[in-house]
Amino acid sequence: MRSYQRFAYVSLAVLAVGLGGCQGYVKKADFDAAIGELRANQQKQQQEIDGLTQTMQQHFAQYDAKIAQLNGRIHVDTVSHFAFNDATLRDQDKPLLDDFAKIMSKNYPQAVVTVEGFTDAAGSASYNMQLGRKRANAVRDYLVNTGGMSADQVRTVSYGKSVNRQVLKGKSGEAGEPNRRVSLVVDFAGAQTPEPASPTSSSQGSAPQG
Repeated sequence: MRSYQRFAYVSLAVLAVGLGGCQGYVKKADFDAAIGELRANQQKQQQEIDGLTQTMQQHFAQYDAKIAQLNGRIHVDTVSHFAFNDATLRDQDKPLLDDFAKIMSKNYPQAVVTVEGFTDAAGSASYNMQLGRKRANAVRDYLVNTGGMSADQVRTVSYGKSVNRQVLKGKSGEAGEPNRRVSLVVDFAGAQTPEPASPTSSSQGSAPQG
C-alpha cells in the first residue's frame, strides 16, 4: 500500500494548508476528521484487495499459479508458459485466463491489470524485450478478445530476460521454460460489483432455470 500511503500523506498536507487558510493553523477537529477519512479509505481499499485475493485463491487452486499481495497490488504469477523463441498462447493456459477475465469483468470492472512478459536467458537483451512484449500482448489480446475484458482495463509491459525477475537464473532452452512466462498484476481492485438479487418465490408456476 506504499503508493496509496504516499498519496494519502500528500493529500493530508494539501488539506492542512487548505483548512488553515489565512488563519495559519488547522483546527484539531478538522484535522482529526481528515485523518479518519483517509484511514477509512485506505482500510476500504485493503479490504477490496483482500477480497479479490481470496476469490482468486479459491478459483485458481486447481492451476499452477501463485497469488500474492505486494505493495497494494495482487500478483498472479506464472499464468502462461511459452515454447522457446515463441509467443503463441498454449491451450492449457487458457482456462485460467478465462476464469481470471470472468472474475474481473463481473466483479471488479474498475480494476487495472498489467500483463508482464518474460523470456529465458538466451539471446540479446533488446530481442528479448520484444519477445517478452509479444508474449504479454498475446495474453492481453486473449483477455480482451476472448475473455471480454475492456481494452482500457488491460495494459502490458515486458521485462525480457531481466536477471532479477528470472525464476531460474541464467537458464534457457528446455531448462529455461519456467522463465518463459507471463504474469498478471492487479494494480487496483476497485469496489466489488454486488451480486444481483435472487428471484423471489412469488413467481409461482414458473419453470426452473438451469
